[in-house]
This record gives sequence, C-alpha cells and structure tokens, in this order.
Amino acid sequence: MRIAVKSLLALASVLLVYMCYRSIMNPIEFDREKDIRDKAVIARLVDVRKAQIAYKETNGVYAANFDELLKFVKEGSIEMISKKGELTDEQLEKGLTEEKALALTEEEAPNYGIENYLEFKENFRRDTIFVNVLEHVFGKGYNVDSMAYVPFLKDTKFEMESNIIKSKSGIEIPLFEARTPFKTYLNGLNRQEIINLSKQAEALNKYPGLKVGDKESPNNNAGNWE
Repeated sequence: MRIAVKSLLALASVLLVYMCYRSIMNPIEFDREKDIRDKAVIARLVDVRKAQIAYKETNGVYAANFDELLKFVKEGSIEMISKKGELTDEQLEKGLTEEKALALTEEEAPNYGIENYLEFKENFRRDTIFVNVLEHVFGKGYNVDSMAYVPFLKDTKFEMESNIIKSKSGIEIPLFEARTPFKTYLNGLNRQEIINLSKQAEALNKYPGLKVGDKESPNNNAGNWE
C-alpha cells in the first residue's frame, strides 16, 4: 500500500513539474513561432501596399480586389520620367528650374550662363517612358500570385477592400485596407494564446491581427505594426 502511495505521489510530482514547465514554455514557444509568422505576413502586406500604390498612381483609385490588382502587376505599366542631365549650382542660383530649362529658348540661354544652347538642350532632357509594373516594382522572378495569400496557410487569402471617402472640403480620398486576423494566420498554434492576443487588441480598440492601410480613415497606408 505504501509503495502504491509513494508511486502515486512520485507520479503526481512529475506531472506537476511537467505542468509548470509547460506553463513557462508554451508562451515562449508561441511567441517564437508568432514572430516567424508575423515577419512573413508583414513582408507580404508590404508587397500588397507597393502594388496598390502603383495601381493608384496609374488609375487614381485603389484596386477593389486581388484579381484586379494582380492583373495590373502582371500586365500593367506605369509612367516614369527618364532624366538626362542636371542643372548646375550656377544655373539654379540664377533662377533656372527644370520646368524653365525644358522650355528654354536660345535667346534666354545667356541669362543663365549657358553659352552653347544646342549642347545644353541635347544634354538636358526629360522624357516620359512606360515600364512594366512587375519588373519595376518587384523585379523579375517575383511570384505575383503568392501576394494574395496568407503565408503558412494553404489557399487562404488576405481580406482586402478599397473605399473612397470625402474630406470636409469635399475632396474624394481613395483608401484601401488589407488584413488577416490572429485566428487566421496563427492557426495551428496555441489556441488560448491566440484568444488572449485577440482580446488584448480588442480591449485597446485595435484590429486583432495584422493589417495595412485603413478603409475608413487616411493613415498614409501605414501598417498597424509600424
């Protein structure tokens, strides 16, 4: 009987030690894995932001969904200015601007210390060119289709919306937001830790997850991790 009791007490002690160990290690292991996932999700949300900014510069608004956005990145082009030549300090001091330089006449050239007008016009140029979005923004070899999906999860897309609000002065302001909640991108990790994270965020009136941009209020397309 005594041996049985001692065995039970020993087993209970081992179990208690293990429970204490897990109570310490669970949050540590969760935080370690969360950090890995956070970095991957943030990197992809940053790519979404880059693509949306390029889309807006071309179309005046943000893409409403990933189908529109990815098609633009794959097939679209953006306008850029190819620059040749720079104004000298002397020319700048005399009031010559790039705008004036582009419209400069031969009669005006001496006013800015330009002796050879034809040479100046040949070496100071600003030309409009169109470049492929994919290569310019992301570089060759970038997997465009992966942009829509939450890392570490199969076939799970980011939530994304676009919106247009009006300022007090009546100016239309395009907005977009892309996001994924803790319960989605941390799926498979400690369930209670995920619940705790979500409750903490909601108590602070913050989005319970990672997001970039804001569909209701201008925030310069910031991520909520910045």
